[in-house]
Amino acid sequence: MDFIHDFSRILFATCRDVLPILGLITGFQLLVLRLPIPNLRRLIVGGVYVVIGLALFLAGLERALFPLGNIMATQLSDPSFIYGPGVVVTQADWTSYGWVYLFAAMIGFATTIAEPSLIAVAFKANEVSAGTISQWGLRITVAIGVAVGISLGTYRIVTGTPLYLYILVGYMIVVVQTVFAPKDIIALAYDSGGVTTSTVTVPLVAALGLGLAATVPGRDPALDGFGLIAFASLFPIIAVMGYAQLMHWLSHRRIKHMEKKNAL
Repeated sequence: MDFIHDFSRILFATCRDVLPILGLITGFQLLVLRLPIPNLRRLIVGGVYVVIGLALFLAGLERALFPLGNIMATQLSDPSFIYGPGVVVTQADWTSYGWVYLFAAMIGFATTIAEPSLIAVAFKANEVSAGTISQWGLRITVAIGVAVGISLGTYRIVTGTPLYLYILVGYMIVVVQTVFAPKDIIALAYDSGGVTTSTVTVPLVAALGLGLAATVPGRDPALDGFGLIAFASLFPIIAVMGYAQLMHWLSHRRIKHMEKKNAL
């Protein structure tokens, strides 16, 4: 009964969120374009599937993954687990939180691979590039960027260093990469940073940051618990443009090697 009540609430919220989008598209189609809606029956059936699927997806996240992420973060960063039972700690030692950094990287990678928004962008990128951009290649590259970013973000929480230093240095790297990266990958790289902060990643990452800040000695969840989502947005941009720059350099090197070989 609890699940039915929770699912009904989530289903109602999903319908409420989808209705404005549906109204906007229908209004433009009928009032602005003045064209009938093509394949109306198929669109209605597909829309029902989307709403029910989203509701089931959100219910599963709320009842399983979110609590699991919070519990794991709390347990891994518990001072009794890090330093041993009965040890009183007033200041965190960042070298003792290796399991936390590893868990943060793994949860960042896993949630990004499962992110529906990234799957959609990767599919479209593969489609418009005629297969040049691999769906799995893009998804794995973005996931690695998120993994590195979330792991570094947990290090920031443990050490208590200011968030703006990481963001400032990160975007300076992005600006430099933008100058030298292949032009056809820049926009996709920036979009890849945006799609990582969506349905799956945000709640789990937020729970991880708040749970970690609540258990690390000397940290305040209100001040230190947030900021991981910024890392999840920034580092995929660096990863995608870095991967494109590496492939571009390897391609030029291979061409030069072939030219030198043919000249001999």
